[in-house]
Amino acid sequence: MEHNLASDMAGKPIRCKAAVAREAGEPLILEEIQVLPPEPGEVRIKILCTSLCHTDVTWWKLKAGPIDFLPRIFGHEAAGIVESVGENVEEVKAGDLVLPVFQRNCGECKDCNSKRGNVCSKFAVEYFGGMPRYGGATRFLDGDGSPIHHFLSVSSFSQYTVVDVTHVVKIGPDIPIDKACLLSCGVTTGIGAACKVAEVEQGSTVAIFGLGSVGLAVAHNPLVVLTFCT
Repeated sequence: MEHNLASDMAGKPIRCKAAVAREAGEPLILEEIQVLPPEPGEVRIKILCTSLCHTDVTWWKLKAGPIDFLPRIFGHEAAGIVESVGENVEEVKAGDLVLPVFQRNCGECKDCNSKRGNVCSKFAVEYFGGMPRYGGATRFLDGDGSPIHHFLSVSSFSQYTVVDVTHVVKIGPDIPIDKACLLSCGVTTGIGAACKVAEVEQGSTVAIFGLGSVGLAVAHNPLVVLTFCT
């Protein structure tokens, strides 16, 4: 299923609204920002629906540390439509429904293809505040042209965002958008925790503490046949 988007902005900056965190623990500020066009290997997405994860709240309060980049745009559970793509992107095209996901997957390295791990070793992990292929460079500018940092390679508290193609999953039109956004963090975290962290095997019996989106994702894992939930 494809959606009609104005194509005259492909390759150009887009002005839109975003909720920007300028001080740790202080209210987010709704600002007009610029979202730069995607570079090779990147995708620009129009966010249709986003949700709030506890991780957003935790890092919003963080006043010091290696990942306390400010100003920044939070949000990493979302669903949207591809507005445009950079060169060499073949996985998705303009109009596709997609999930931007914080856990990258190049589909090539031994770790992405391993059953025991899911942390991509092809792309560097140190660029918490920007684009992984370009030394952490940002695709967000504020009204004065100053850079705004990314968050977990998604930054969905913006009407438009740019993510690396390794952080994009194409989805079908049969999933409600407001439910699909939960897949990009809570559900993938639950399934990943069950399969690759806890090494749950087929027929396993597990205990789940808490039934949020993470716990429910574990409970719905087809490898789990008997679940005790508290």
